[in-house]
Amino acid sequence: MSVAAVDMRVEDGRVIFSGPLEVKSIAAVWQQAMVAAKRGPGQALNIDISECPHVDTAGATLLLAMERLHESEVNLTGADAKASALIEQMRHIIPAEMTEKQVVAAQREADKAQAGPDLMSMLETRIAFFGETVVALIALPAKMRFLRGSDFAHIADNAGLKAAPLVLMLGFLIGMILAFQSAIPMRQFGADLYVANLVAISLFRELGPLLVSVILAGRTGSAFAAELGTMKVNEEVAALTTMGIDPETMLVLPRIAAAVAVMPGLVILMDVSGLIGMGVVLMILGFPPNAIIAQILSTTGPADFLLGLSKGLVFAAAVAMIGCRAGLTAGNGPRAVGEAATSAVVGGIVATVLLDGLFAVLTYRLGL
Repeated sequence: MSVAAVDMRVEDGRVIFSGPLEVKSIAAVWQQAMVAAKRGPGQALNIDISECPHVDTAGATLLLAMERLHESEVNLTGADAKASALIEQMRHIIPAEMTEKQVVAAQREADKAQAGPDLMSMLETRIAFFGETVVALIALPAKMRFLRGSDFAHIADNAGLKAAPLVLMLGFLIGMILAFQSAIPMRQFGADLYVANLVAISLFRELGPLLVSVILAGRTGSAFAAELGTMKVNEEVAALTTMGIDPETMLVLPRIAAAVAVMPGLVILMDVSGLIGMGVVLMILGFPPNAIIAQILSTTGPADFLLGLSKGLVFAAAVAMIGCRAGLTAGNGPRAVGEAATSAVVGGIVATVLLDGLFAVLTYRLGL
């Protein structure tokens, strides 16, 4: 994530900072500032921050570190009332003498803040959110007053009914593509009719729930992240917490429930439209509809169809949870909502593929 840059220059014996002196930007000039603070022993160090629109606690720490490392008088100019008050407060918090080791430790913290969250902290955030969701689900009977049926219906409509045309179109095209691509090699063995078997099994067990989950991640997961991210940026989530309303119960659980509820219908639409697309291709190749239907019924059964539906339910829960997590953990600023939506789409697709791989291993080991 890009942040506003801070610049440091030396003019007329003054060290001039321009740009926000805050935790996400000071790492770029920390080392240069420490070198400037050690120069000119016995001479006054003049620091000008009149071109700094914002100074946070990290920026105040940088200025105090320069003051402690300089051996003579330090003059700070250009600080507004808010920055001056913050620096004075930090002066009483930070030890009177800042050792070289403490300066290095502070610089490492600044570097870490600029680099962004590491893998471990990201993993902790995701595990913590999953745990909070499970706890909210367990405590749901005592918090039913936080749920609103109108919200659930609106979310289900957006996630299900409005996605149906896209699912139908994509399913029909996928069925046609699979049939055309499979017919070429199968024709070499005189087994053109078995394209129906291949496509039906692929759609029921694998492609149906997988493709619907990708659509769900692109449409619904990103929408969840954008909605909740906007609420987070506008501090509406904080307002709910202040009023004693659990955001997990009111905002997350209805979205997960709506995504899971519409998933079976979308998977069925994908399967049916895919079979129709495949049937059109086989009829063009000269096979009658009765023969195609007989091949499908002889190859697939309820177990294949139910396996696909089971996958779809798990995928939908994962996509919805990831979208809500991306929204509720969004940062601040104009880019936070867009980044949350991107994180929801990428995370939802990756989680779907990983879960699909886990299902593949389990079904193979269980002989399903």
